[in-house]
Amino acid sequence: MSCFVPFNNRNIDISIFAFKPTVVLVDELIESLKRFSVCTENLGCIQSSIFKSIHGNLIIWYGGWMKKSTENKEVLIKTLLSMLTSMSSMAILTQHSFFDSYAGESKDGTNAAKFSNGDIISLNLISSPCFSELQDVTYANLALFRSRFSKMDGATSGVCLKCQTMPMVACLYVWKSLLHCYSWILTSDFRKTELPYLDRFSPSVKYDIFWVVYVQESGGEIKN
Repeated sequence: MSCFVPFNNRNIDISIFAFKPTVVLVDELIESLKRFSVCTENLGCIQSSIFKSIHGNLIIWYGGWMKKSTENKEVLIKTLLSMLTSMSSMAILTQHSFFDSYAGESKDGTNAAKFSNGDIISLNLISSPCFSELQDVTYANLALFRSRFSKMDGATSGVCLKCQTMPMVACLYVWKSLLHCYSWILTSDFRKTELPYLDRFSPSVKYDIFWVVYVQESGGEIKN
């Protein structure tokens, strides 16, 4: 069983919820998010997954939905937040939003970033101080992605994402192994490879590596 993030936003809406656990053992939180994933199928969620930070203290829930109107997404978010109140004693919800996929590449020629349970994912998040810079930051993120993806040995696919409600963009990469991911981080030079694209925006840049600890796919069909 696998999930995917398409390289465009034609047929799927992407939601990301980020949690900071407040308990030492996060297994209970992950089990609760698994049950949450099952419940979201009745709301139109076609696929979902849980990412666990390898070095940090972060859990991400990813959901892929059939396309919805802005009004329907606002109602959906309220419903999901209500469902998540039962987990408030285990984690703080630090961020949630819908994202648009606007570009991507894969080494095998598929048109989506695919991942399964146990895979390694890295996530680059770039936040701009204001919406007026969002379009330029979006293009800079794309240029940065295209300049380096072919050189990232061990990265099987990658996708560019743009937040719908905040001046924020991201790149998600799927890796063959944790060793490949570490090797890229250790050999790449942030000042030479990224700053030339971003320095004029004064952005906030965050980076993390995750294990995929759960995937759930419903019986619905998505054409990407």
